[in-house]
Amino acid sequence: MPAEEHKEPSFWLPLVAIILGTFVSVLSSSLVNVALPKLSTVFGVPTSTIQWVVTGFMLASAVVIPASGFLATRLGSKKVLVWSVIGFTIGSLLCGLAWNDSSLIAFRIFQGLTGGFIMPVGMAVIYTIVPRKQIGLAMGIWGVAAMVAPALGPTLGGYLIQYYSWRTLFLLNVPIGVIAAVACFFLLKESPVNKNLKFDVWGAVFSVTFFGTLLLALSKGQTEGWTSLYIVSLFFISVVSLALLLWVELTTKSPLLNLKIFKDIKFSASVLTAGLIMMAMMGGTFLMPIYLQNVQNMTALDAGILLLPQSVAMALMMPISGKLVEKLGIVPISVIGLLILGVTTYELHSLTADTSHLWINVVLTIRGFGIGLCMMPISTVGMADIPKEQIQDASPLSNVFRQVMASMGIAVLTTIMSSRQYLHYFRISENVPSTSEPASQYMSAITGALAQGGVDAATASGGAAMYLAGLMQKEAMVRSIADTFYISALPAFICIPLVFLLRSKKKKKEQPAEQPAPVSEEAAAPAVAGRPVKVAETVEA
Repeated sequence: MPAEEHKEPSFWLPLVAIILGTFVSVLSSSLVNVALPKLSTVFGVPTSTIQWVVTGFMLASAVVIPASGFLATRLGSKKVLVWSVIGFTIGSLLCGLAWNDSSLIAFRIFQGLTGGFIMPVGMAVIYTIVPRKQIGLAMGIWGVAAMVAPALGPTLGGYLIQYYSWRTLFLLNVPIGVIAAVACFFLLKESPVNKNLKFDVWGAVFSVTFFGTLLLALSKGQTEGWTSLYIVSLFFISVVSLALLLWVELTTKSPLLNLKIFKDIKFSASVLTAGLIMMAMMGGTFLMPIYLQNVQNMTALDAGILLLPQSVAMALMMPISGKLVEKLGIVPISVIGLLILGVTTYELHSLTADTSHLWINVVLTIRGFGIGLCMMPISTVGMADIPKEQIQDASPLSNVFRQVMASMGIAVLTTIMSSRQYLHYFRISENVPSTSEPASQYMSAITGALAQGGVDAATASGGAAMYLAGLMQKEAMVRSIADTFYISALPAFICIPLVFLLRSKKKKKEQPAEQPAPVSEEAAAPAVAGRPVKVAETVEA
């Protein structure tokens, strides 16, 4: 026992190395989101084209996640993680040196292909090196990098865009990536490898096809049209490839994705609940910057600063939540966190065009506490019961499912927001007819103000009409965002019944009481019976 206690602290330095790699990979994706308008202007291309800087990275990183378990088992976790961080760092350097939109998109895809292994392999290493009784605290600290980096992205990205070049968004990753690669190389120990493991070619083909077409359809559905031939064809291909993937993975001896792990109810409930939380979390992460910048006309930097307290709250609660779960159990902590997340997200549906920043800040900060309280414990408890030899298979399943659910959440919320915006605009237009006296008085006042500025009567009248239409459009957007917040609160409440499937405390308490009985009986047995050998075997086991 003393020897074990002496060895336990050794996992902290490797954990720091993994956190560095995770932080730089996750932060990169959120930094670029706020830079899309700037990149569109710099390269002189439409938003639909430059959007591939984000979409290409997301697709590339998602399609390689299923292969992470195979590579970690075949080559070793340390080797895969080090090379993944090195590849991601090289990709960041190339992105910072890009000369046009095509080269930037190509380098981002390379960055996603190489860096996509960091999250799943890093998580698998943590579950392998950290003692199970401390896994809650370790995953909470790791979660600070995995979950808070996306929230910090808008603040840091807005600052870099406003005061520096867009290239700094990518070049910033280079020194952090070098440090992370060096730390992983020197601080991590190589895991056991199985060089005889065969690669599941058909599983790889069908998984890449399924995840690639599904995520592409979800990301492009709003711009292309959900009923368009392009999007419908993508969904059809994804459904067919999913069916073939399930058939191949359930019948082959060495599957790329070990779907049989989903037989574990606790793991399945954990993965599903974590995915739904990601959808609920995306409501604030995705919608709030749109509201602050498009409705309240804040700069990217000011919007990021306003969102910063929420990130700090998440960062503070994630390590604490692991300790609370050890003392109080997974159910009460998760239910409280989900209720906070659901209620605060629901409260955001009361937003108006002039909602005070103080109210927004308070609600978002409380929401951050709720996310930090429930996110990592729910993700951790499902993986905690998985045997160590299956961690390499379980981690890719958990990561790819969360990424798909996050993408699906953004797609669904975008669709709801757009459809509700059109609906509200038409309703407002119906309530403001051309014969409306207040509208006429308002337009007359605007027309007079423009005329006094030296504008001719026709132009002034047209400008007043456009100004009124802009106000109606803004009000429609506010109402649509409020409606979307209302919908995004639902996944948090849906998760609450699923949390009760994660309980397993009673079984663990019963086992220690049963084990001493047979050992003491054999220890008390006469030596003449030849049982001392059995006693030794029992003790060794």
